[in-house]
Amino acid sequence: MKMQELSASADKRAAALRSVVGAVFITALKLVTGLVTGSLGILSEAAHSGLDLVAAGITYFSVRISDKPADASHPYGHQKFENFSAFLEIGLLLATCGWIVYEALHRLFGHPVKVQAPLAAFGVMALSITVDFLRSRDLKRAAIKYNSQALEADALHFSTDIWSSSVVILGLVMIRAGDRFGSPQLQMADPLAALGVAMIIAVVTVRLGRRTVAALLDAAPAGLPERIRETLAGVQGVMAIDRVRARHAGNQYFVDANIGVERDAPFEHVKSVSDAARAAILKLLPGADVLIHSEPRSAGVENLFETVKRLAARRRLAVHDLAVYDTGRGVALGFHLEVADNLTLEAAHQAVSELEAEIQREVPQVTAINIHIENDGTAQIHRSPANVAELAAWQQPLIAIAREFPEVLDCHQVTILGAADHPSITCHCVFRGEMPIQRVHDITSRIETRFRQAFPQLYRVTIHPEPHTELGPPPAESL
Repeated sequence: MKMQELSASADKRAAALRSVVGAVFITALKLVTGLVTGSLGILSEAAHSGLDLVAAGITYFSVRISDKPADASHPYGHQKFENFSAFLEIGLLLATCGWIVYEALHRLFGHPVKVQAPLAAFGVMALSITVDFLRSRDLKRAAIKYNSQALEADALHFSTDIWSSSVVILGLVMIRAGDRFGSPQLQMADPLAALGVAMIIAVVTVRLGRRTVAALLDAAPAGLPERIRETLAGVQGVMAIDRVRARHAGNQYFVDANIGVERDAPFEHVKSVSDAARAAILKLLPGADVLIHSEPRSAGVENLFETVKRLAARRRLAVHDLAVYDTGRGVALGFHLEVADNLTLEAAHQAVSELEAEIQREVPQVTAINIHIENDGTAQIHRSPANVAELAAWQQPLIAIAREFPEVLDCHQVTILGAADHPSITCHCVFRGEMPIQRVHDITSRIETRFRQAFPQLYRVTIHPEPHTELGPPPAESL
């Protein structure tokens, strides 16, 4: 990538340098011819070419500076040096227009000047048109290839030189016709041709000035924000497009956009959507500097359960055993909330109170909230001693309790963990695969209650339900 950037920079500088060399040659040739013939049209063209020489020099140096990488003083890069150079060209164009108009009016209404129109003058202007055509084509190719506003402005200058030189040639033709047919009034064609050149320069100035001022004022390129919106609308996962901003500096586009992404989506999904949005814009504007900001959006109508879980997750709290009751006078909630192990009761209660208040702000119909606070168990790893022979005697009684429930097809992998003063058990219970999970949960909760009744010293009970398909078909007697 670095080699490509260096190659592009070298090509742009080479095109700008060839423009400078061509401008030196043409300016000198027109100036000598204009002084010899006394033609204001040719002198105005010499002034125009002199302006082009200055502009070409400014373009060359601006291209060198604008290609420098971003640094601490210019974190967005140096591309606006191209726009600034174009702004300087506007001043030079206006000054040249003013001088040409003044001198032309002076010759028309003040002191007329006898103008010579030798064949050499025609040759000089024809040569000027040829050189300007070659320079304009060279610069335009480089401007399109590297999206350079400075080179494009220079190319526009030289393309208008072709037309202005053609106007001067027309003025010289009229002068020769006046000399041949004895019509001194045709001498006025020279200052009139100069006014024509001034008009062309003025048109170029206005056109270039609008674009330059727009770039310096960070105006959005015409139609670009709408094209970016259309591009983002086609990216999968983008639910909304809140804002799109774009600006152009030199040959660089800067784009930032706010997009809506499903708020319950994992962070990895949000990042993948943002990356896809950025890639889509880069396909539209290769090399652009793109910033994507994602904001959470609801995927549809959110139910009460989703709202509670979302508000708790925002505070990094886990919710389970959520129950909703319609009391006739409002909605009552009850759920278990896991908080960090290292919190005090006062701190945990404060966190719960803030969550309750937020739930009631978002769901006004909730009139009562009951929250069971428990620790999340992440602060420590429980150690289980190797000698648990006395606890192993619990295994068969626990299996027998589980099999008291007809829905349980099998109970296995009963494991005793933890120290004797904080024993915990885990086991696997097999159910029919088509049984609703709510029903399975009810039964495992009842099994847990029976376990605790039989062994009150139990600290934790974990029952893992699994479908009978994991172990093959259920026993014949359970069918």
